[in-house]
Amino acid sequence: MPVAVYVLGVGVFCLNTAEIMVAGLIPGISADLGVSVSAVGFLVSVYAVGMVVGGPLLTIALSRTPQKTALLWLLVVFVAGQTLGALAPGYWVLVVARVITALAASAFFGVGAAVCVRLVGVERRGRAMSVLYGGIMVAQVVGLPVATFIEQHADWRTSFWVVDALAVVCVVAVAALVPAGGDTETLDLRAELRVFRSPRLWGAYATNALVIGAVVAGFTYLSLIYTDAAHFTPATVPVLFAVYGIATVVGNTIVGRFADRYPRPILVGGLTAVTLILAGFALTVAHQPPTVIATVLLGLIGLPLNPALAARVMSVSNAGALVNTVNGSAINVGVVVGPWLGGLGIGAGLGLAAPLWIGAGMALVGLATLVPDLRRSETISPKS
Repeated sequence: MPVAVYVLGVGVFCLNTAEIMVAGLIPGISADLGVSVSAVGFLVSVYAVGMVVGGPLLTIALSRTPQKTALLWLLVVFVAGQTLGALAPGYWVLVVARVITALAASAFFGVGAAVCVRLVGVERRGRAMSVLYGGIMVAQVVGLPVATFIEQHADWRTSFWVVDALAVVCVVAVAALVPAGGDTETLDLRAELRVFRSPRLWGAYATNALVIGAVVAGFTYLSLIYTDAAHFTPATVPVLFAVYGIATVVGNTIVGRFADRYPRPILVGGLTAVTLILAGFALTVAHQPPTVIATVLLGLIGLPLNPALAARVMSVSNAGALVNTVNGSAINVGVVVGPWLGGLGIGAGLGLAAPLWIGAGMALVGLATLVPDLRRSETISPKS
């Protein structure tokens, strides 16, 4: 695997850490800026919305820019937004900073995916996606805990500055290690826009939103499930999250290795497994041993489906930056909708198992979206 792919994976780690780190900085930001906890929580939502809406528009604006140049500009914009956030004198300046960084992050995902495929070829795109999206998994395991630790021992602004410094390192690494290519003459915006007429592409996007939404619907409320339903001690919760995080890294590595050769079995088997795991988790949510088992299995099979899901998107369309950016937007729709539906279930008095049942239902619907592809005579292959 070219070193440039790992460089882009580090970039994704940096940008995804910026997205999720606010969850661990809520007390510090709330106290420093004098706003409510819910207002700080809005900073997570505004980032997701920025990625959903703004990322594709920015990708279109950069369609005539060489890929390496686009990556560098996007990282520079991210650094500017992160710097503004670290210096923010008030809440609304921080909101603006989050929007800026979200725009850059979303477009970086799309352009980065296109560069990875250009460097490794379609026959290894699943493995390349596992490295790229591995940055998301590592952000969960390392980025969020480290940012939280820094906030607890210094302040939330220091956490922002550390991510900002890593982004500057990524600028240097991309400039030095990512080869040029994908210049403007190889980028056909009209051709990329034409593929959006394909029902199979929108079906793939729907699958991705539903699957990621299903997993995040349950994950968002795991802390409450652990303490209030399964009655683990609060001190055990970080250990369980660490176990979950390690499982996602292992699962991502395994899926990435086999996604190119066995895409159909991975997708069908994976979505079936996610449905059964979440349903089984909901049925045994009050018991500690099944909760631990479900945590490990969900980590191994949930988010690690990302490389296979991304490979499917490219197999029914192309490996262009816009297609991959919109895929990131679809995933973020799931990130927003899944927890929202889970919260509605809890608010309706259905208990802490409600998000798990809702996640199982979303995964089942996601499995159904595979049916049109399964009925076709050709398989979903990296050569399609």
